[in-house]
Amino acid sequence: MLIIPVERSIDWRRPPWITLGLILACFLVFVFYQGNDDELLGGAVEQYLKVDLDKLEAPVYENYLEREIRLEGQDDLAERLNLLRQAMADDDRLLLASLMLWDAGFFHYVQDNIGVVWAPEQREIWQAKRIPIQQTYIDRVSINSLGVVPADLSLSDLIAYQFLHAGWGHLIGNMLVLFLLGFTVEKALGAGKFLLAYLFCGVVSGLLWSSFNWGTWGGLVGASGSIAGLMGMYVAIFGMQRIRFFYFLGVYFDYFKAPAIALLPIWIGKEVFDHWFAGATGIAYMAHAGGLVAGAGLVLLLGKSWLQVKESFFEPEEDEQDDRFRSAYALAMSRVSQLDFEQARLQFEALWQRYPERTVLLEHLYQLAKLRPDTEAYSLRARELMQTTLARHQPERLLEVWQEYQTKGQPHHPLSAEDHNRVFFASLRKGELKTAEKVFERMRGTGDEMLVLEACRLLAEEFDKRQMTPKARHYRQLLEAPSGP
Repeated sequence: MLIIPVERSIDWRRPPWITLGLILACFLVFVFYQGNDDELLGGAVEQYLKVDLDKLEAPVYENYLEREIRLEGQDDLAERLNLLRQAMADDDRLLLASLMLWDAGFFHYVQDNIGVVWAPEQREIWQAKRIPIQQTYIDRVSINSLGVVPADLSLSDLIAYQFLHAGWGHLIGNMLVLFLLGFTVEKALGAGKFLLAYLFCGVVSGLLWSSFNWGTWGGLVGASGSIAGLMGMYVAIFGMQRIRFFYFLGVYFDYFKAPAIALLPIWIGKEVFDHWFAGATGIAYMAHAGGLVAGAGLVLLLGKSWLQVKESFFEPEEDEQDDRFRSAYALAMSRVSQLDFEQARLQFEALWQRYPERTVLLEHLYQLAKLRPDTEAYSLRARELMQTTLARHQPERLLEVWQEYQTKGQPHHPLSAEDHNRVFFASLRKGELKTAEKVFERMRGTGDEMLVLEACRLLAEEFDKRQMTPKARHYRQLLEAPSGP
């Protein structure tokens, strides 16, 4: 059974770069680093069989498995013991080599007890032939070189193992869940804190798994523990809020809603139960449990300080925002239709502050202010609209607002030289020299000599380009006396 929270949809306008980067890193590591594992294993088997080490080690390996089952209580090795005996009976040397080469515990058992298991002559043969194979091939396989090995634990391995995987199915399954969870948690925490929390959950996950397998030489790889940490963080972030979960049971799947944090004990309980009763599945259930506890614990303990959720995370989803906007916009427009312009202005102002990207609101505010062209409010809205249209590369609307303001607002609240200058450059870029000349005349009236000189020079150059000599001569003459009429 699989249960995954799916409360939020991804916003591709703000991509989850760290989540995508982690996914890319795992794929690159698997393809370009772990892709060498098969070659190493193949070389190890070839050298192993070439020097007949299977004949030397098989009887010792049989005794080793019997000892582990009888004295250490490792009943899960019974199937391996039967497989070994069948391979010995069938003289299946390839299977024998694979069983013994891949059992790191057996190799270290022999190293520690070599004086007991063989006579001196056999010891020398084993040391001369087996140890080089281990060092040249087996130790370089990714799970041995960078995986978490409880008998040889290191911090670097606790980080590195999170980027390794046991196969394509393991990798793709983990990356799919990482994507589904990562973009939400990354949005909630921010990129930097998300990455640190993700890696920390992986470290705790590896440590907890190692504590239940202390002293063993089997390796752990995979992002499952880190991803379990994301699940723990996810439900802790939403707390008692009812959120959507996707579940898959056999061939049936559906969605249900439940308080987010309520799923945490269910997940942890399932992992602990499977650890004790699911048998030898090859799944590190305690690593998953460790990740869940670490992720939820981080948010619950540090959620009001270092790991505080960003306020923007709890803003309504885009669809919900659109519904709210449409409702508020319709209410403001109804005030306009009722000629209640003051209430309409207040409502449009509130919307403009909340949705500054929707320029239609500024247009309405401008039209309402234009009803009283003698007021300063009209001047402020006209300037704001001109700056907004300029920033959004809408020169046509910029020129329309400027021209309209010249007849309505200019007599009451004249625009500054800088305001005219912006319109002047927009006119030149559009090639509307008549409008540029009108703007120039307004600029002359402001008394800003520096801007007037520059505008005069640009007009002379533009008319020269168009071979309009009289016009060009006129502006060159004005350059000599810029303050003249």
